[in-house]
Order: sequence, then C-alpha cells, then structure tokens
Amino acid sequence: MDSVRTPAGETAEPSDPPAPGSLGRKVRSAARWSLINTVVMRLGNFATGVLLARFALGPAQWGVYGIAQTVLLVLLSANELGVSLAIVRWDGDPRRFAPTVLTLATASSGLLYAALFVSAPTVAGLLDSPDASDVLRVMCLCLVIDGVAQVPAGFLTREFAQGRRMLVDALNFVLSTGVTLVLAFAGFGAMSFALGAVAGNIAALVGCALAAPGTLRFGWDPQQARALLEFGLPLAGASLLALAVVNVDTMVVGSTLGQVSLGFYVLAFNMSGWPVRVISEAARRVSFAGFSRLAGSPQALARGFSRALGVLVTGTVPLCVLLGGLAAPVVHLVYGSKWLPAADALPWLMALGLVRIGCELAYDCLVATGQRRSLILTQGLWVVALIPVLLVGADLHGIVGVSQGHVLVAAGLVVPAFLYALGRAGIGLVPIARACSWPFFGGAVMTLVVLAAKRFLGDGTLALFGIGALALACYVLCVLPSRRFLLGSRAPETV
Repeated sequence: MDSVRTPAGETAEPSDPPAPGSLGRKVRSAARWSLINTVVMRLGNFATGVLLARFALGPAQWGVYGIAQTVLLVLLSANELGVSLAIVRWDGDPRRFAPTVLTLATASSGLLYAALFVSAPTVAGLLDSPDASDVLRVMCLCLVIDGVAQVPAGFLTREFAQGRRMLVDALNFVLSTGVTLVLAFAGFGAMSFALGAVAGNIAALVGCALAAPGTLRFGWDPQQARALLEFGLPLAGASLLALAVVNVDTMVVGSTLGQVSLGFYVLAFNMSGWPVRVISEAARRVSFAGFSRLAGSPQALARGFSRALGVLVTGTVPLCVLLGGLAAPVVHLVYGSKWLPAADALPWLMALGLVRIGCELAYDCLVATGQRRSLILTQGLWVVALIPVLLVGADLHGIVGVSQGHVLVAAGLVVPAFLYALGRAGIGLVPIARACSWPFFGGAVMTLVVLAAKRFLGDGTLALFGIGALALACYVLCVLPSRRFLLGSRAPETV
C-alpha cells in the first residue's frame, strides 16, 4: 500500500486507525443522514423527471439533455485534478493546505471550461447533436462552480457532517428544480436543465461555504502544490476513466442511433440508476472517509469492506429485480406509453446497476488504500473493452444491444479485475462471497417469483403491486439469516 503524502511533501505512514467504537458511531450517524438525504433528493428528482417526461419534454429534447449531462459528468471527474481528495485523505490539519487546493481546483476548472466553451460546437457535432452546443456552454458553467465548492464540501465529508450536507443539497434541489420546471413549461426545452443546474450549483456553493466557514481562502505554496498534484493526478485519471465507463454508451447511442433513441436510452439508464443513486451514493459519501481511517489495518479494512458490501447488495438486489422484471408496466405506469421503447433496455441496465454498486465501493476502497495503479489499469481496461463492444451492440440490436454489451464487459472482465485488485489490498474472495451469498440467493428466488406471477396475474397496475409485494416478501425471508452480519454482530452464514 502506498504511503500518504503530507502537505509539506514528506512521506508518512497512515496513522493508526481510530478506536472502532468512535469511528463506528461517526460512520453510522453520517450514513443515516446521507441515506435520508439521498432518498429525499432522489424522490424529488424522480417526481421532477416524471413531470417533465409526461408533460413538457419529448425523447429528442431528453436526448439533447443526455448529451450535455454526459459531457459535464466526464469533465467533472477531473476538473479539480483530484487534489480535493487530499482534504479527506491526508493526515494533519487540512486548513494548512486547503488554500492551495482551492487555487488549483479553481484554476484548472476555469481553464477546462474555457476549452469547452470554444469547442462546444465541435463536440456537439461529433456526437450528432448540433442543438446541444448552447446547452453545453451553459450547463458546463457548473465546472467552475464545482471547482470552487470542492474545498468546503471536502471538509464536510472529512468531518462526517452529513446533516449539514443534507441542508446544502436541499437548497440545491429546491432552486435547481424550481428553475428547471418553470423554464421547461415555458418552452425552453433542454436549456431548462442547464439553467436549473447552474442555479442549483450556485446555491450549493453558498451553502457549503456557510456550512464550513473559513474554508474559501485562496493561497499558494509551491511545495504543497507539487505534493497535491503528485497525489491527485493519478486519482483524477482513474476518476476520468470511471466516468467514461458509464458515459461512453451515451456517446455511442447518440452518434450511431440518433437523438430519439438516445432519449429512450437516457431514460432507461436513469431508471437503472435509481438504486445506484439512492443506496450507493449515500454510502459513498462516507465510505471513502471510513476506508481511509481503516487503511492502516488490513483485517479491519477487510471486515469493513465486507460488511459495507453486504449492506449495499442486500438493499439493491430487490430493487434491481423488480425494475428489471417489471420493466414495461413500470415504464408505462410512471412515464406513459410513449416511453415504452425504453423498457426493452431496462432489464440489462438493472443488471449493470447492480455490478456498478459493487465496483464503485471497490473503487473507493482501492483509492483509500493507495492502489492507484490498479485503479487506472482496471478502469482503462474497462473503457478499452467497452467501446468496440458497444458499437457492435448498437449496430446489431440498438439500445438493447448497447445494454447487453455493458453487462457482458462488466461481469466478464471488470469484476474479475476488481476482485484481483482487492485481493492485493488484503480483501480476499471469501468475505466478498459471504457478503453477497444470501442477497444473490434471494434475488434468484425473487426472479422466479416475478416470472411465474406475471404469467398468472398479467402486467396490469394492480398485478404490478401484487407481484412486487409477493416478491419482496420472499426476498426478506431469504436474507433473514444474514441479519446479524448486516447489523455488525458476526459473519453471515453461507448458502
């Protein structure tokens, strides 16, 4: 495991892990607030998406938004050069090097936005979405705002202050959603998303500054800057590759199948991300900080990772099975009949969502333990293998083929690569298998129940709720033997 670089540039071994009780209380409290925050925000985003898809925007406009969102997310993965993670990861008082972090993050974000502003028409043309040029220029203003906000947000993460973070996110949501809805119903189309995102990010920046006072101070120390770049650039590269993995499909669909197909695919992909965002996002706000505190003890790290994986998979499997097995009736009920083509891709994307949750947790663990080379190699392998497979899938089976290609590469190539990297960090196959065994068994039973019940009950609205309730009851019975492990009492029994 790589040693931790301190702000002054000297090398120091990670400090001894804190007392398990103290860290455990902080993590549990932060996780509760983070889960509440994520569930509330995602339910609000879901309701907003339903209103927009049913009454304001069509598939083509959704496709333009998908292109702009994809470009923004890819750029956000590396806009601050990875240096903001030092706020969470480095030992010592982060206020000593935070001004240098803020200067680096703001400068790099500003330069990246300037390059995007100039190249926006070319980028939109390459993605076969020339209408997206102006939307790109407006939405990507969030790059600069995000760069400034990274330091105060990093302090909130380091301190496990997810209660304050919830208030910041609520402010962001209320403003961004209000602006987006007003403009969308006024006929602004995809531009309503861009203006809403900018308004919400400005609100989040103000909120972070108030929640972590005194952290928005610019400064410069050449020695600190050198150490920060040595620490951050490999992580930024890995993060960029990670975002490319989940966004290259949008580029492939947009450039080969057109905006309408892209609109259907973006809707299906967003639906598949519901469990990822609600459960995995809540966990990731505390997992990196938690794994960082345990990095000095391989045994504690293995136990912490195994339990976190078990909790995530147990909570995610039933959502993935229900949305995948009942894709068509769910899409019809929520979004209306005009969006039914999106249901064809949803079962495959739900399988991908489950794989992504495990890979994202492994990513955070490997970052915390300093396995940067393994991360870059794994993410690079993922992207290189994914591009040709998605192109072939799009040519053969449209958005369904793209979804199938995603699952093929992720399950057949990337999961083994992550398992190997985790093994090098001291986390073997046995604790991972034990954490996943009961949820996977329950998921298999749920799948059989859903398929059998659909044949007898059909896919009407009442049948949809009845099948869901029956399948969930069967799942709960299947995972009951692992309850002590999930609560931290002991290792789970194997199937």
